[in-house]
Amino acid sequence: MTQTAATVVRRQIVVRARVEEAFAVFTGRFGDFKPPEHNMLAVPIAETVFEPRVGGSIYDRGTDGSECRWARVLVYEPPHRVVFSWDIGPTWQVEADAGNTSEVEVRFVAETPERTRVELEHRGIDRHGPGWEAVSDGVGHDQGWPLYLDRYAALFAAGG
Repeated sequence: MTQTAATVVRRQIVVRARVEEAFAVFTGRFGDFKPPEHNMLAVPIAETVFEPRVGGSIYDRGTDGSECRWARVLVYEPPHRVVFSWDIGPTWQVEADAGNTSEVEVRFVAETPERTRVELEHRGIDRHGPGWEAVSDGVGHDQGWPLYLDRYAALFAAGG
């Protein structure tokens, strides 16, 4: 894999849902499919919040009330598109410098009235600087975006 190719991770999944519902579940129930072990807090996560607006954040709130803001909502276009920053660096700590962060674009494409293809593109990973390959490997690995998307799709399969 060339360096250029490794700076982008693409994954997609099809869910049995209208495009509006697919978008609403992704943004409104992010914490229901984000693995609880993906945690940078010193305590267990009580909830993951996805603030549904440009300028909002995605953050984890711990059982003790502490918060870890690990993403910023850059584009919010229901029900077709959302883009957020990935403010987690190569050492799996929050990156405070926005110039050293990547971005994740998620598109929701109606295949039929009841089926939606969810296309995820995590790009600009090399902006994380030295060690960026660890970010690419982590988000592209089975325990990265594929796990998130599988858990997301399971919310529809379970009917809930």
